[in-house]
Amino acid sequence: MTTDVLVTGGCGYIGSALVPRLVADDRVGEVVVLDNLASGSPRALLGAVDDSLTVRHGDVREYGDVESATRGMDTVIHLAAITGAASTHDRCAETVAVNEDGTENVLTAAGKLGVETVVFASSCNVYGRATSTHVDETVTPDPINPYAETKRDAETLLAEYCEAFGMDGVALRLATNFGYAPGIRFNLVVNDFVFRALTGRPLTVYGDGDNWRPFIHVADAARAYKHAALHPGDWSEHVYNVGSTAENYRIAEIAEIVEEAVGAVEITYLEDEHPGPSYHVDFDRLDSTGFQPRWTLREGVRDLAGRFTDGPH
Repeated sequence: MTTDVLVTGGCGYIGSALVPRLVADDRVGEVVVLDNLASGSPRALLGAVDDSLTVRHGDVREYGDVESATRGMDTVIHLAAITGAASTHDRCAETVAVNEDGTENVLTAAGKLGVETVVFASSCNVYGRATSTHVDETVTPDPINPYAETKRDAETLLAEYCEAFGMDGVALRLATNFGYAPGIRFNLVVNDFVFRALTGRPLTVYGDGDNWRPFIHVADAARAYKHAALHPGDWSEHVYNVGSTAENYRIAEIAEIVEEAVGAVEITYLEDEHPGPSYHVDFDRLDSTGFQPRWTLREGVRDLAGRFTDGPH
């Protein structure tokens, strides 16, 4: 018995690490990717294309696109979103339309068509500027940007629709992604710092650099989504923080870790118009699922730097 899986936004950063893993897994039957390619690219699927993979060009804002892609699926992994939290201050309406209204389309189609499991891509960004250094899932979200607000609201929709339709549903509040994948993004602090350091440019830290952030390698993020999709019984809570408690760092520390890996760099500090979130996250609940990340930040930084300087691994 295999599981057929729909991945929305499957040509994006996490999708580029996730889809090949799903295609290669004997427990997975058909894999359908729904993506409008606004920010993703077909390069994300290099090495993953075979008879089990179907790609649909469509948009989660269009219900017809979503329903068509969902038909016949057992599980939906909903990644499609407007990302880049800071940038969403200037893209508020679009962020709501994609991240919240689009999620409602996904959940409506899943409920109507009898999908068994929905795995939703949320974010630790929902915690905002938390004062505690042990932020677990019982802490009330306090988002400070439209991205985080829509993720919080979409979590609520997930709970409501799963109760109404009897679906299994889980929101994965991921730590900040970093590391190499075919669809790599450079509007994420670690990836940006590594590239800037290697190309002789200063590392720009907004604010004083004291804000906390947990980090997770994109390969581990992909493994988490796959684990939640194929082992829904192990993810029995509505939300999970996904990352490692040991991988919480201040942003200023990230600059130092990059410098350790690539050599001396200039670090500049700039005032931040929208002071960024700060959250030191506890990931103890994740232990109960049987899933654990494998990569450390330092390993991922060295690996990414090596890919720039030594070529493909």
